[in-house]
Amino acid sequence: MIVLFLVGCGESGSTLTVTGSSTIAPLMAELVERYETETGIQVDVQSGGSGRGMGDVRQGLADLGMVSRALKADEQDLDGHLIGRDGIAIIVHRDNPVRALNDDQIRAIYTGKTQRWGAGSTEGRPITVVHKAQGRSTQELFLAYFQLENSQVQPDRVIGENQQGIKAVAGDPFAIGYVSIGTAIYEADNGTAIRLLPLEGKPASLAVLAQGGYPLARELNLVTHGEMSQPVADFLAFVTRTDMADVYHDYYFLPAAE
Repeated sequence: MIVLFLVGCGESGSTLTVTGSSTIAPLMAELVERYETETGIQVDVQSGGSGRGMGDVRQGLADLGMVSRALKADEQDLDGHLIGRDGIAIIVHRDNPVRALNDDQIRAIYTGKTQRWGAGSTEGRPITVVHKAQGRSTQELFLAYFQLENSQVQPDRVIGENQQGIKAVAGDPFAIGYVSIGTAIYEADNGTAIRLLPLEGKPASLAVLAQGGYPLARELNLVTHGEMSQPVADFLAFVTRTDMADVYHDYYFLPAAE
C-alpha cells in the first residue's frame, strides 16, 4: 500500500485503498471526492470486479473491497457493510423493436438455442450476445437467476466493466447484454443508445427496486477483513451518512437507509 504523510493537522496517516466492483466504483469515486474535500484524507479507488475486491482485502492489498452482491456462506471471513441497493438489467440497443423478453427467451439466447432476432426491423439478424467475465458479481447473479452454468453460455463478446457492456450494446443494434440497473438508467437518461427491458414483467426502475418488486435485485457492499482500523471506520461512517443520499441518487442507486 502506498503510504504518505498528511500535512495540516500535524498527524501522519496513510491513504485508504478501495478496490473491486465496477458497478460501485463510479459512485465511490464521487463519495471519495467529497470525503477528501471534507477530511483531507486521500482514498485510492480502483475497479476490477467484486472478486478482485474480496481478494485484495484478504491479502491486505486494499482496506475495503467493493462487492456488488451479498456475501456467500463461504465468505464469512469477510465483514460486509451494506451501503446501497441495485439490480441487474437486460439491455438492448435503443433501436431494437423488441420491448420484452421472458426468462425462457433470454435463457435460449444466452445458450445459443436462439441465435437470430425474430421481430421487426431486426428480424433474421444474428444476435450479438454480450456476457460478463468471470469474477464479476453481475455475471454470478445473472447465471444464478437464469439457472445457468457459465459453460452453457455462448457469448459473442465477453466484457468486464459495466461501461464496456454499455458501449458494446450501444454500438451494435443487434446486441443484448446485462449490466447494473443504476448504470444503465444513468446512461440511457444521458442519451446513450440503450434501452432497459423489463424482467418478469417488472420494469427495471428504481421505483420497482425500492418497492422490493424487481426480481434481480442485489446489495452493494463494502467489505473488510479482520479488525477494522479507525480510518476505515470513519470512512464507512461517511459514505453511509444520510446527507450522502443525493450522491447515490445521482448514480441511480438506492442508499442502504432507504
